Amino acid sequence: MRLWARLLRRRLPTSLWGRALLIIVLPIALMQVAVTWAFFEAHWETVTARLSEGLAGDVAWAVDSYLDDPSPAHLAEITEQAQIMQLSVALREGSTLPTRDRPAFFVALDRSLDRALSVRLDPQPFWFDTTRYPNHVEIQVQVDAGVLRFIAPRERAFATRGHIFILWLGGATVLLTAIAILFIRNQVRAIERLADAAEAFGRGEDDVAFKPHGAREVRQAALAFLDMRERIQRHIDQRTALLASVSHDLRTPLTRLKLELALADPSSSTQAMSNDLSEMEHMIDEYLAFAQGEAGEVAEAIRVEDLCEAVALNAQRAGAEVTLDLEPGLTITGRANGLRRALANLVDNAASHGRTVQISSRTVSDAVLEIVVEDDGPGLSPDLYEEAFKPFSRLDEARNQNRKGVGLGLAIARDIARAHGGDVELSGSDLGGLRAALCLPRQRRVDQP
Repeated sequence: MRLWARLLRRRLPTSLWGRALLIIVLPIALMQVAVTWAFFEAHWETVTARLSEGLAGDVAWAVDSYLDDPSPAHLAEITEQAQIMQLSVALREGSTLPTRDRPAFFVALDRSLDRALSVRLDPQPFWFDTTRYPNHVEIQVQVDAGVLRFIAPRERAFATRGHIFILWLGGATVLLTAIAILFIRNQVRAIERLADAAEAFGRGEDDVAFKPHGAREVRQAALAFLDMRERIQRHIDQRTALLASVSHDLRTPLTRLKLELALADPSSSTQAMSNDLSEMEHMIDEYLAFAQGEAGEVAEAIRVEDLCEAVALNAQRAGAEVTLDLEPGLTITGRANGLRRALANLVDNAASHGRTVQISSRTVSDAVLEIVVEDDGPGLSPDLYEEAFKPFSRLDEARNQNRKGVGLGLAIARDIARAHGGDVELSGSDLGGLRAALCLPRQRRVDQP
């Protein structure tokens, strides 16, 4: 039982659109099937059986009358009387019954007539055809002189209006299904738009065209999402403003200290103090970059080759040895400064722990591409990969990571990648060090204000 339930669950649609349509359409279809079955079982077959019995009775009367007096004159009288019953009678002298049957599409039609003729004509052999003529039924009965051939209107044997009921029933089913599809699609579209707006906000985009609509519950969820988006955006703005203010306030005393050191006599102490001030300034810049992220930047089309070459050139100017292995023609949609910052952080992290850095790009699938940064440094233990992405995590024992910074390089890179619908993944490099893969979607919708 559980196996069948599991198999049925796998075959059921997984989308809300499919399930809602199934909930509406399946009961309608079952109801129509039940009504159709009840109609044919309780009404149509009963009426057809009565009509077939009436026709069989008239044929049996004609056959019995002919057998009582097979003279031509009597046959002419029978033919004349049969015409009153809408029955055509003719004698084919010396003929025999056909050997091939032509069954009707609806077997119930032949079965009903066959049952009635078998009861009425026993023991006379007979044959009938309900398919040769569109509006008539042919019946042949074997007699001593040959074959008595009867032609009767089709409505004398069957209830011919049953198909009209089926057409009306089918038309009503199609109409109700179409109405259900329109209403369900309208409700599902509201949920899809809400999901798109939430996904766009998760990528850092602002879908200003989104407005709550649909059912009351869907509108309530949309309004709750808008309130949540506003609160989160307000929190982000407050955090950015706070850290910007802190950065500005700290830069003023740092500038004064730099000026005093510049006026002081050079010594080992002043040099050490100057190094500490440079480190503090770099820490403040990283704090601010982590807080600001990529706010205010508009998404645009970016060539991966140009992005990687620009980052590699900056790293080479800083003294790093960088090689490129890029797949041509790759483009992505995103924020150029943010992606450049993420890739630069990965390259700087690799350059600070290895002698050689390799940047490569490749297509992973139709929708995903990778920008890979590898180094020949000491690498990281696999159990520390997730730890490396935590803000302010230094991992000094493993790689003395971010020796100049505060442990925000990989955290900022992953934050930017996820804001673009991608991620950063770490693994071992063929060069012997660490491999950081910046995974990004090749195509995605861009909503610009």
